[in-house]
Amino acid sequence: MPSMTALPTFISRPASVDAEIGPRTAGALYQNSTGAYEVLAVVRDSECASGLLKRSARWAVIIRNVLRPDTEPYAVGDVWTTSDHLVREGKTPSSFASAA
Repeated sequence: MPSMTALPTFISRPASVDAEIGPRTAGALYQNSTGAYEVLAVVRDSECASGLLKRSARWAVIIRNVLRPDTEPYAVGDVWTTSDHLVREGKTPSSFASAA
């Protein structure tokens, strides 16, 4: 008979976070049925992401709607899906270093 006192172990899996964020990196442009967006920042600190989204979160993406320039940037926690389409790749940290 299995022990009822053992608790399940939850392990953080960065690969799953990467899959949820998808190709959204700073500078990337992506489009879906609700609009087209520029990624301003990707927040991977869960405490900061939770504060931005006002809910429990492991990450957040700060975006700006490029079709409505009058809107302010805001944070989203939407998982990357097949409905999202990358228009332009963002910058990688190594490309920032080479530009300096």
